[in-house]
Amino acid sequence: MQPIRVAPTSSQADEWALVLTAAGIPNAVEPTAAGWAVLAAPDDLARAQAVLAAYDDERRGEAPRTAAAPEPYPWMSGVALGLLLLWLFSLTGTPASGSSWFERGAAAAGRIVAGELWRAVTALTLHADAVHVAGNALAAAVLLPPLVPRFGAGGALLLLLLAGALGNVLAALTHDPRHVAVGASTAIFGAVGVLVAVRLVTGDEATSARKRWTAPVAGVLLLVTLGAARGADLTAHAFGFVAGAALGLAAALAARRRPRPAVQWTLGAIAAIVLAVCWRLALRA
Repeated sequence: MQPIRVAPTSSQADEWALVLTAAGIPNAVEPTAAGWAVLAAPDDLARAQAVLAAYDDERRGEAPRTAAAPEPYPWMSGVALGLLLLWLFSLTGTPASGSSWFERGAAAAGRIVAGELWRAVTALTLHADAVHVAGNALAAAVLLPPLVPRFGAGGALLLLLLAGALGNVLAALTHDPRHVAVGASTAIFGAVGVLVAVRLVTGDEATSARKRWTAPVAGVLLLVTLGAARGADLTAHAFGFVAGAALGLAAALAARRRPRPAVQWTLGAIAAIVLAVCWRLALRA
C-alpha cells in the first residue's frame, strides 16, 4: 500500500480513513516520522485522492456551526417581572381598599364566559394583598430565568402571559359564574408547565426514563404543594400548568433554537401590547 496523505494527528488520519472506508476503498493508517499516513492500494490511489478532495470541498462549503451566544444575565428578566408585579400592585392596591381596578379587571367567571375575555389577562396583574403579590413576584423571579436561554426573554414572557390567560379562561368555564379570582399565580404555574414540556422535548436520549420524568413529577408535586394553599384557586393553577405544558411543548417543537434578538423584542412587544389592549378594553367597558 502507498501513502495518500499524511496527517499531523491520528484523529485527522482516522477521519480521512473513515471517508475512504465509506467510499468502499480499502485503507490503513500507520504512524510515520512526519505524522500519521493514510495508505491505499496503488490501483486505488487516484480514486482515493478524488474522494478526499471532494470531502475537503464539502467541508469548506459548510457554514461554520457556532453555538448560540448565551443570554446575558437571564436572571434580570425574572427580577424585572417581579418588580413589575410589585409596581402594578402599588397602582391598583387591594380589593379591600375599594379599588375600581378589581371591578374592571378581575377574573369574574361569569363575565369571562359572557365574552369579557380581557379579564383573563388583566386579572394576572391584580393581587389580593402584599403577601399575595410578594409570593408571585418571588416565584416569577425564580421560574422565568430558566426559560430565557431556551426562548429568549420576549418569548418566555409571551408564553407566560398566554398560559396564564388560557388557564383563567379554562377555569372560568368550570367555575360557578359568581367566582372571582385575581393574581399572577396561573401564569406562574404556566411557567412550571413550560419547564416540564421543555425538559421532555430536549431530554438527552441517553438519559434514563426515570430521570427524564423527574421534571414532570416535580411539576405536579409543586402544583399540589404550593397551588393548594388555603384560599388558592387550585382549578386555575391546574389549568395554568396544563396550558403552559401545551404551549411550551408546541413552542419547543416549533423553535429548536432560541429566537434571534429581533424576534425576541417582537415577542416581548406583542406581550406588552396584549396586556395594554386588554386593560384598555377593561377600563372602557
